[in-house]
Amino acid sequence: MKRLLLLLPLIFYSAAEAQESALISIDTKNSALVLKVGKNKKLYQTYFGTKLNNSLEYEFISKENTKKFVVNDGNPLIDLRHSAYPTFGTDNLFEPAIRMTHNDGNPSLELEYQSHTTEKIDENTAETIIKLKDPQYPVFVVLHYKTFSKEDVIESWSEIQHQEKKSVMLYNYASSALHLDADKYWLTQFYSDVVEEMRMEESQLTRGGKVIDSKLGVRTNMFAAPNFFLSLNSKSGENTGEVIAGSIAWSGNFKFAFDIDNNNELRIISGINEFASEYNLEPGIVFKTPSFIYTFSNHGKGQASRNLHDWARKYGLKDGEKSRLTLLNNWETTFFDFDENKLINMFTDAKTLCVDMFLLDDGWFGNKYPRSGSTSGLGDWEATKSKLPNGIGFLMEEAKKTNVKFGIWIEPEMVNEKSELYEKHPDWVLSLPNREKNIYRTQLVLDLCNPKVQDFVFKVVDDIMQTKSGVAFFKWDCNRMMTSAYSAYLKNQQSHLFIEYTKGLYKVLDRIKSKYPNLPMMLCAGGGGRVDYGMLHYFTEFWASDNTNPFDRVFIQWGYSNFYPALATCNHVTSMGNQSIKFKTDVAMMGKLGFDIHVGGLKDNELKFCQQAVSNYKRLSPVIWQGDLYRLVSPYEDSRAALMYVNKDKTKSVVFSYTLHPLTDPNYSLIRLEGLDALKMYKVSEINIMPGTRNTFEESGMTFSGDFLMKVGLKVSSSKQESSVILELTDVDLKN
Repeated sequence: MKRLLLLLPLIFYSAAEAQESALISIDTKNSALVLKVGKNKKLYQTYFGTKLNNSLEYEFISKENTKKFVVNDGNPLIDLRHSAYPTFGTDNLFEPAIRMTHNDGNPSLELEYQSHTTEKIDENTAETIIKLKDPQYPVFVVLHYKTFSKEDVIESWSEIQHQEKKSVMLYNYASSALHLDADKYWLTQFYSDVVEEMRMEESQLTRGGKVIDSKLGVRTNMFAAPNFFLSLNSKSGENTGEVIAGSIAWSGNFKFAFDIDNNNELRIISGINEFASEYNLEPGIVFKTPSFIYTFSNHGKGQASRNLHDWARKYGLKDGEKSRLTLLNNWETTFFDFDENKLINMFTDAKTLCVDMFLLDDGWFGNKYPRSGSTSGLGDWEATKSKLPNGIGFLMEEAKKTNVKFGIWIEPEMVNEKSELYEKHPDWVLSLPNREKNIYRTQLVLDLCNPKVQDFVFKVVDDIMQTKSGVAFFKWDCNRMMTSAYSAYLKNQQSHLFIEYTKGLYKVLDRIKSKYPNLPMMLCAGGGGRVDYGMLHYFTEFWASDNTNPFDRVFIQWGYSNFYPALATCNHVTSMGNQSIKFKTDVAMMGKLGFDIHVGGLKDNELKFCQQAVSNYKRLSPVIWQGDLYRLVSPYEDSRAALMYVNKDKTKSVVFSYTLHPLTDPNYSLIRLEGLDALKMYKVSEINIMPGTRNTFEESGMTFSGDFLMKVGLKVSSSKQESSVILELTDVDLKN
């Protein structure tokens, strides 16, 4: 068996000249990425894995794993591999991280080490900056590695610049290159489609290449999510195995390339997808790649997820350590058919449900072309006078009287042909010349490469925020991808389109965040078609899927839980599906709870249940939102699913159990809990019980030690199809 994660640099020099140079160790609390400058001045990766207690022994890894061979002159040479940032055009035989053509037509690049610094930012974070340069051309690459020690997370990105007389053409420009050495590799990817987001699929990697990517421009997660698990030597479980979890902070086309070479060594190249995106880089301009975010765990996928959740709440997600708003959405109750009176009555419904906010969805705007359906009005962000004669400001004031907050839906990147905006600015859309316009979902995409369009999109938000007291919340939708993509603004640089659109979107969001730093926003894209840590820098949460059937949602929410914390995932109780209101609500409480139902249509006991559930959720939300997640039973492996959240001091926990579609009486086994304190005593109580029914969990109210709960477990799961149980665990102070 090969030594796990011991990686060899590719350097060629004589044994007599083999004086070793210093190592660059990029450490977190439990992991280390080690780089080495070779005698030839090039930079190599020598190790990535569990952190060693004695850092001097990283040097031994390189020496122990060098391979000697003989060349024609009889001199023994040392064969080391794994360039830290592989180039194209010289001796690299596999996928490059960077490829360019110089002014003189030379298509090659070499990079030599110049210098590096490591700066401690605070007690938890540090950044290592490594400067590289081509010895023959004024081309510079700066590699950045930002570490988050407690979270065991590393962010990697690169900056590319040159000082040639004219522009150079960039063909590849990765954020990161990682090298791994194991007997076998198992890749878990997350495929998607409309109403089928974040479905897990695991397979063994074989020789050759495997690519996960997007070419959609906008709504880029529609078919593939920008996340992966990579297990080493064998499939990783929740609590066992060596695994890397990776994610890219980019909201445009992304690419992960997995390449196994002739020595069975794996190279992972991560970053922007270079497809149709050759980039003409002018002298002196810095091309900065997005961050590749990754963590290493030698305790399985569960620990990798908890690492990313902790990092996201503190660093990756807007207001990740703050509370979230429960809400009532009007969409499934009214669709486009509403007026002021209907909405004002729904403010009362929101108050009755005890949620924090009412969210007005699509259909409130457009006058020349009123938004009475999906084919008109998009782009004309003024309240429809026939529906809302007193405007949005009036609704804000009425909501305030009811003591609920007011939120609103927008889709500012898109436009209908049947709109005043399109009539005035047909040149503002992405559309090919000399071709028939390609309409998808009755929409066209606005050209965010154009600064005037950026100003317009910012003004959509700014104008609404300037109305009365401003709204408390935005739901920002994006319902189509790019097709027939051509920017009139970019003219002869169409290969910049996919990149410049995303950068233009970030410019708008930067302006919004700067002017309204405390404004919460939900990220939506035809469901979960745009969920990544590039966008979540600006958004407090995301809409996981337009599929709200709770059976399907168990799988969808399970998939997202691998990379995103619970408070980021919006889950609504809706009319979709034939399950009980309890099952629907219990599934939605797994993340950030909301409702999209006709409150007046609920039976008395259903309404009482919802009110009780909201009360329980608000009381327990700090545990769900900020606690550690433990996935106990996977719906991919059983006809049930179970998971739990435990707060950081292990005094409180919430357990969710969902029975799905067992074929016969399942006679489920006990579920062993995780993450508790073995020495503490916990009172276990079933909550969210339908009025007039008995507890499903017979031991409700009993007290058990954490040791018992983790070693023996509880009979949590009901045998009834599409049923659910929620348990609250509370530390019991035996002194009292």
